[in-house]
Amino acid sequence: MPDPSRRRFLTETAVALAAAPFISTSVTRARAQEARKLGVAVCGLGRLSEHQIAPALAKTKHCRLAGIVTGTPAKAEAWKAKYGLPATSVYGYDTMHRMADNPDIDIVYVVTPNALHAQHTIAAAKAGKHVFCEKPLEISVERCQQMIDACKQAGRLLGTAYRCQYDPHHLECIRLVREEVFGKPTILQAGFAINVGNPGQWRLQRALAGGGALMDVGIYALQATRYLTGEEPVMVSAQETKTDLRRFAEVDESMVWTTKFPSGVVAYCSTSYKAGGIQNLRVNAERGWFELDPAFFYDGNHGRRSDGKEIRFPEIDLFAAEMDDFARCVLEQRPSKVSGEEGMRDVRIMQAIYESARTGRAVTLG
Repeated sequence: MPDPSRRRFLTETAVALAAAPFISTSVTRARAQEARKLGVAVCGLGRLSEHQIAPALAKTKHCRLAGIVTGTPAKAEAWKAKYGLPATSVYGYDTMHRMADNPDIDIVYVVTPNALHAQHTIAAAKAGKHVFCEKPLEISVERCQQMIDACKQAGRLLGTAYRCQYDPHHLECIRLVREEVFGKPTILQAGFAINVGNPGQWRLQRALAGGGALMDVGIYALQATRYLTGEEPVMVSAQETKTDLRRFAEVDESMVWTTKFPSGVVAYCSTSYKAGGIQNLRVNAERGWFELDPAFFYDGNHGRRSDGKEIRFPEIDLFAAEMDDFARCVLEQRPSKVSGEEGMRDVRIMQAIYESARTGRAVTLG
C-alpha cells in the first residue's frame, strides 16, 4: 500500500514549488516598492525651498528632487545647473498641467504664498500628482475644501507640512500628556514670534498672505495646543495689537488668544511679527509641568520637566522626516496624519480668532 506520509510530502512539495514563483514575485515587488524613491517637484523656489526643502530631499530615504515649478527663469537655470534637472522637468505656474505627461514626478511640494496654495494644489492634482503643501493650507476654509475635493477626485493624497509633528521633542510632550505622567493637563501656554524683516515681502500683503503673524508663525502654537490635548477647541477669544500701523497696515502684527477645550483645558497663546524671542510651549498639569523652550525652531528645540529631567533628543532634519512619512503614506496607500483635513481645521480656528479680535467677542466653535 502507498505510504501516506510520503504521499503528503510529495503533495506539499508540489504545492510549494508551484507557489514559489508567485511568492518570489510578490516579495520582489514589495522590496522594489520599498526601495523606490518618489520624485518630488518643488513648486515655488523661495528661501525655504532653497535652504531647507531641497537640502532635506537629499537626506530622505523615500524621496528625490525630480522637478521644479517657478515663474523666475533665472531661478530655473540655477536649480537646473545645481541639481542636474532636465529641461523637461522644469515648469511654470501656467504649465503645471504638463506634469501629467511626466511619470518621473509623483509628488508636488507647494511652497508658494498662502493665497496661491489652492491654485497650485488643484493644478497638481489635476495632473495626477500627490500634493504636500506648506502651512497654512490656505487662507480660508472654502479654499481648503476645494483643495481637499480636487485631490480626492484625482485619487491623490493631500498633506500639510506640519514639521513639528515629527519633532521627537514634541512627540515626547504628546506622550507625557497621553500617559498622564504629571496627571491631567490644566493650562497650556504656547507662543511663537519673529521679527518679520523686509517690509516689501509678500507676508505683509493680505492678498497673498491672508493674514500676518497668526497665519505665518502663530499657527505653530495653535497646532501644538490641538495635538497636545488631542481635542478641538470649543471657544476662542482674541485680541490684536498694532504698534506700527504703516508697516502692518494689511496684516496682523501681534495677536494673543485663549482657547477652551471640551475637557476644560485652557490654552493661552501669543504670536507677533515684532517680538522676536517668543518661542515656547508649556503644559501645566495636576502634579507638575513640562516645557520646550525653544519649541518651534528647525533644530535646537529642547525642554525640561518639573521633576528635574531634561527633554532633549538627537537632532533630525524635520523636513526630511515629514517628506519621508508622506512618501510612505503614498507608497502604502494610507492616510497621512497631517492630512488636508487637518490643515483645514487650523484655518477654521484662525478665522474664528480673527473674528473674535475684530468683534471683541468670544467665538464659539462647533
